[in-house]
Amino acid sequence: MTGPSAPLAALVYVVDDDEAMRRSLCWLLRSVGHECREYASADAFTAAFEETRPGCLLLDIRMPGQSGLDLLDSLNKGGATLPVLILTGHGDVPMAVRALKAGAMDFLEKPCNDQMLLDRVQEAVSEHARRLAEQQARSDARQRLDSLTARERQVAELVSRGLSNKAIARDLEISLKTVEVHRHNAMVKLKVEGAAELARLWVEAEEGS
Repeated sequence: MTGPSAPLAALVYVVDDDEAMRRSLCWLLRSVGHECREYASADAFTAAFEETRPGCLLLDIRMPGQSGLDLLDSLNKGGATLPVLILTGHGDVPMAVRALKAGAMDFLEKPCNDQMLLDRVQEAVSEHARRLAEQQARSDARQRLDSLTARERQVAELVSRGLSNKAIARDLEISLKTVEVHRHNAMVKLKVEGAAELARLWVEAEEGS
């Protein structure tokens, strides 16, 4: 019998035009079990990026071509949830602060203490795992709600708001028996036991809308 598969290693992207810096960072990250992919430019990263497993992005700000800030803006516009840790030289602190305001999780000055870097990476990986789980839960909730008929969805939404069957019947101008049938069918399709569980499902579906 085959046991449960081991969880995938975290996937850490390193985008920096300094080859020695990339190699050093990836060596450190791999030494603690992370998978590391390195890119010399923002464009090269964008062409290969996939957001399917927990990880993070270590991003230099000053690079030829597209800058780190440009890449950060592009990721934000594309709805990416990958946490970004900015790597900056001593003269780039004001620019790093701009990056934080643009959504970066943190910034680290070069050269960075190894343990501090690993700690920040682990925090970012954990945060990304949480974001991906929320994203999956939201997608699952929406798919389940999409399985309902229009009337079942109406009834289910009002149930999630705490309305009684009688109140729903009045609001929708339908019989109490019809409400009971639609409520039962919705609960069965959604695989929920009661109004509280239905309300949680509705909140999950609406988050991020």
